[in-house]
Amino acid sequence: MHIPEPRGADSATPAAPFDAIIVGGSYAGLSAATQLARARRRVLVVDGGQRRNRYASHSHGFLSQDGSGTAAIAAEGKAQLLAYATVTWLDGMAVQAAASSAGDGYDVTLADGPRVRGRRLVLATGVVDELPPVDGLTERWGRSVFHCPYCHGYELEQGAIGVLATGPLSMHHALMLPDWGTVTFFLNGAFEPDGAQLEQLAARGVTVVRAPVGRIAGVADVVMHDGSRHAMAGLFVATRTRLASSLAVELGCVLEEGGMGPFVRTDEQKASSVPGVFCCGDAGRMAGSVAFAVADGAMAGVAAHRSLMFGLAPAA
Repeated sequence: MHIPEPRGADSATPAAPFDAIIVGGSYAGLSAATQLARARRRVLVVDGGQRRNRYASHSHGFLSQDGSGTAAIAAEGKAQLLAYATVTWLDGMAVQAAASSAGDGYDVTLADGPRVRGRRLVLATGVVDELPPVDGLTERWGRSVFHCPYCHGYELEQGAIGVLATGPLSMHHALMLPDWGTVTFFLNGAFEPDGAQLEQLAARGVTVVRAPVGRIAGVADVVMHDGSRHAMAGLFVATRTRLASSLAVELGCVLEEGGMGPFVRTDEQKASSVPGVFCCGDAGRMAGSVAFAVADGAMAGVAAHRSLMFGLAPAA
């Protein structure tokens, strides 16, 4: 793969390290790269094209972009970023990362072989959602099966909303969602509320169904093993998540275990436990949205730039 010289990077040579390599070109990565580009730093973005919310057609709750297409927001952000002369974009997968033997940053190996070097590394690699094995669930993911009430609850027009239990975190879903509609909590053998929790659910008007779920049909109808059917306008599921990339683990970044899955531990400036490595977006927080990802990325980009000027702070 040929790596083009960034436009306007008159003080750098192709062999010189980039000031920062951003791995992941979705919302968090775009936001981080924009801050560094506006500081006139030489930036490389490596993107595998696998946005976490690619299954959803529209995004909600992001200031000035409420209701915009998820792909359109990312495309516009990329176009605006590439207007900066010091930015290089590579479509591809970063498969390995390690501290440079020269001590001047990190080497990142791409899937087809080339290796690039950056003085700072920003991981915006995201996570992968793992859905429970219920027939009909996966093909409705992002269309009528969701995980974020703030992102998708309003559009259900206060209709019938189902919560499919996957574990204790689903209790939180069931207690939140009555603000968006009439809620039925399908336990499906994955979770059993105790007495106090049952009182909480009753106080919120949540109907509890313990019978096993057979499949999802129609828009988001829950069909039980006995054939009975609960018509739903939408269904919420607390997925299990895993890091979409192994780079953070390879680099030795400390992970934390969240309610949905592991994520990279960072400080308030999105610095990981490894000096010079920052992490933002869903890979670096317990839960997220487009708005959170953009904010995270802005912080990571600014912090990476400050570290280039003033040196690295003690590791998180």
